[in-house]
Amino acid sequence: MTSATIKLFLPHGDAKRRRVAEVSNWTGKALAAPRTELDDLLAREELESSGVYFLLGVNPDTGEPQAYIGEAEVIRDRLKQHKAKALDFWTSVVVFVSKDENLTKAHIRYLEHRLLSESRLAGRYQLENSNGSNPKLPESDREDMEVYLSRIRQVLPVLGSDLLTPIAGSNKPSQPQPRLICKIKNALAHGKRTEDGFVVFVGSTAVHALRPSAETQHPFVVALRQKLVQDGTLVENEGLYLFTKDTEFSSPSAAAAVVHGGGANGLTAWRDSSGKTLKDLEDSE
Repeated sequence: MTSATIKLFLPHGDAKRRRVAEVSNWTGKALAAPRTELDDLLAREELESSGVYFLLGVNPDTGEPQAYIGEAEVIRDRLKQHKAKALDFWTSVVVFVSKDENLTKAHIRYLEHRLLSESRLAGRYQLENSNGSNPKLPESDREDMEVYLSRIRQVLPVLGSDLLTPIAGSNKPSQPQPRLICKIKNALAHGKRTEDGFVVFVGSTAVHALRPSAETQHPFVVALRQKLVQDGTLVENEGLYLFTKDTEFSSPSAAAAVVHGGGANGLTAWRDSSGKTLKDLEDSE
């Protein structure tokens, strides 16, 4: 991903309220607002343009992040429709438009299709909608839209959403993190540090039985494993738990604790292929 200078304007001086983001040498513009300030956002002239938008919130039934990704030739009209509908999960909205008003219907449909695809791959949010048309664009237009998409990837986290951020971390980090292993009994997990914590990779395994001390000394581990079992992240397989997808944890210790079935020090539980602990690797940097 190329470097970028992002200009963030806060009309009210509050990063939780309306925000406007622009990137140097980019014809696009992003606008974001909490749902409580939707009317103020709708009053802006940029919303007369075509573009793509994100409705972001939490699924009231599961407590998991949820999103709706859409496109419209007139963003203002589409958001008014959403406001009128009984779609109450979303608490904030982010809109991307073009300052030169050069986004056609085919362009925004292409962007919507790609955004839905990337958000599914990232796996961080449940999607309220999952189908979008994939229009055929001339090669030059596809390249232009891929550049536009790369800017959305950069700006969206600045506006408070990691919807498109891969759980496994950046594909090209400035300092690549080593692939680490965590072994206990016949369980074997693979993972690495990421920008947001620690990821355990799909196909890793964890012990099935909790340690006797887990219920009293490490109740968070019990609760976390139960949640991962309930949402299908951990499934029983040949006397172990199997990770069905890349899974992000807040720290190496939280990841190791799930693998161990009880409290664990992630700095010593995770090791590289030569046997060096994560602590040793970080001390040597």
